[in-house]
Amino acid sequence: MAAPVARLIEQFHKLPGIGPKSAQRLAYYMVRMPAAEAEALAEAVLSVKERTTFCSQCQNITEHDPCSVCADERRDRTRVCVVQEPLDVLAMERTGVYNGLYHVLHGVIDPMSNIGPDDLRIRELLARLAGGAVEEVILGTNPNVEGEATAMYVQQLAAPLTGRVSRLARGLPVGGDLEYADDLTLARAFQGREQVT
Repeated sequence: MAAPVARLIEQFHKLPGIGPKSAQRLAYYMVRMPAAEAEALAEAVLSVKERTTFCSQCQNITEHDPCSVCADERRDRTRVCVVQEPLDVLAMERTGVYNGLYHVLHGVIDPMSNIGPDDLRIRELLARLAGGAVEEVILGTNPNVEGEATAMYVQQLAAPLTGRVSRLARGLPVGGDLEYADDLTLARAFQGREQVT
């Protein structure tokens, strides 16, 4: 195998979710792709590194600081939804039901991967809350062990600094079957049940 191809496979394999076989397929695809497409891809990678930064307020990825959400004066500045990753902001915005601000942690507490609270953007969140303008912190981490642990940790730190800390509702997905739901999901569905009239 040619050294440049081996190096490319090695670099692809470093990406999350890319195993050795996928890295090989991507590398060999790039070998066969037209030079103009390869140059456009390389330019896009360099551009994202050169032109993007983290919003100084919410820590989301942005081209301009502050980001478009934080700069929008129409947003409810008394609520901050804490999420794990920038993609979570995009998912929330697609729903059109939330008009507050966000805070991106860039991960979750995960001792198995040596990720502790100091590796996340929690200090920046606490600095925002210390100003006293935020009345509610909404915890929007994923409903798994790491997400729950992170939510509990943030809740303990945020509660003294704000009027209310809430958690996104969890339970059965629309279109899901009870027989396929895990125990935790069913328990959360019972806990979060609503009265029907």
